[in-house]
Amino acid sequence: MKKSVINAIHEILQREFVLEKPANLSFGHYATPIAFSLAKELKKSPMLIAEELCSAFGSQPMFKEVTAIKGYINFKLSETFLDTYATWALQNEERFGSDRQECSILLEYVSANPTGPLHIGHARGAVIGDSLYKIGRHLGYNIVSEYYINDAGNQVDLLGLSLFLAGREHILGLDVTWPEEFYRGEYIIDLAHIAKAELGSVIFEKEDNIATLSVWGKDKMLELIKSNLADVGIVFENFVSEKSLYDQWDASFQKLQRNNKTYQEGGKTWIRSTELGDEKDRVVVRDDGRPTYLAGDIIYHDNKFQRGYDQYINIWGADHHGYIARVKAAINFLGYDENKLEVILAQMVSLLKGGEPYKMSKRAGNFILMSDVVAEIGSDALRFVFLSKKSDTQLEFDIDVFKQEDSNNPIFYINYAHARINQVFAKAGKTIEDVRSIPLVGLNEEAQNLLFSALLLPEVLEDAFSSRQVQKVTEYLKALAASLHKFYNENRVVGSMDEDKLLKLLAMVGLSLRVGLKLIGIRAKEKM
Repeated sequence: MKKSVINAIHEILQREFVLEKPANLSFGHYATPIAFSLAKELKKSPMLIAEELCSAFGSQPMFKEVTAIKGYINFKLSETFLDTYATWALQNEERFGSDRQECSILLEYVSANPTGPLHIGHARGAVIGDSLYKIGRHLGYNIVSEYYINDAGNQVDLLGLSLFLAGREHILGLDVTWPEEFYRGEYIIDLAHIAKAELGSVIFEKEDNIATLSVWGKDKMLELIKSNLADVGIVFENFVSEKSLYDQWDASFQKLQRNNKTYQEGGKTWIRSTELGDEKDRVVVRDDGRPTYLAGDIIYHDNKFQRGYDQYINIWGADHHGYIARVKAAINFLGYDENKLEVILAQMVSLLKGGEPYKMSKRAGNFILMSDVVAEIGSDALRFVFLSKKSDTQLEFDIDVFKQEDSNNPIFYINYAHARINQVFAKAGKTIEDVRSIPLVGLNEEAQNLLFSALLLPEVLEDAFSSRQVQKVTEYLKALAASLHKFYNENRVVGSMDEDKLLKLLAMVGLSLRVGLKLIGIRAKEKM
């Protein structure tokens, strides 16, 4: 809809302009402040310029009114235009808001170490990433989702050691001296019992088996992670193993050397990351010849950029903020455009239950498991709440709110709006097909505003994706549901003179609620 409006206005103005939405819809559906930017050029007041330009839009059937208000040109769309768009949308639900974009994107998110179950910190990035992925695909972007498996570092060796010691203590009944650093939580003991069942208790007898346990445990944890993600509707297209990429380290390292971006000091190899804004240069090869954690990121991003996407998006935890400069520097040193990489940071989550801090999981040690929260409030509520604020702001919520069946629970409130529309159709004994071709003309201003709001979904999706702020979708859905409930409470639908028109209006609202929820991974409820 917005693109059509922009094209129609551009046809008249023949120059670039900004299009805004007035805070008060009584002024118009859209407005442009172009008269202010023309004032100096034309040596006239913006109010006079706006009034003169308004007369040029008389031949545009798209607009019901074009008026000048305090220097702004305000556009009110015609009922015929809104009805035509609504009719098309009701006939093409899967294509509503969809387009074709000439842009390829590799989107990496979650990438949690495969050493334990997913906790709520992982969950926020997972839900944000998956929703961006779904919205991007719907908008027509060639977007691919990817999970980077950190399976080459000390953490996997530590997992194997933790399983080995747990098996010796809890299965073989031996006295064990635990190191200062190890993986805690009942899941390690449970995993050791599974190892006994699959590999035999002999696996815990010799230290030589720790390497085998490391690989076996990592694979089991990855299976669990995939299952946790599937429980909230997240399935990745690609999984890339860090370990499998280390064969490419020599080639990546040679690129850095050829570009004179490394140096030796103290027996270590460093990259000159301060050249591109990092607070200090970083070690990429230790004094014993082993590549560092950063080296793994360098290989991975070299591999990514070799695949030739137009954009690369990483979603990291907020604690990785310091990694951005060094990774971008490395990408530049490899010979790529580091500006093609965008990093979205997901802040921490604080969880309450009845106003008190949510208890940590004994199974996972000092973490709140994503699976525990899903068991409490369900996948839909978890997804919605994790999308309710910008990713770079801290999130605190009380799970008891999402068990309530009232307006305090936003996902209940939105689903109730969708179910209420279905209930109205059932009460009228009609289907969407019965009213789809009814012209939406002669409606009161409140109904027209509700229709316009329902038709805004495509531009909300585009704005949410381009700004990487998926909370704009949840905000829109809450506002649309509130408008629907208000309209329904104040207007008789079934048995009214405009029954069919109002049913079509409600059908359009239902479509936007349904599609919007679907693109953030939630299936709208048909009845409640």
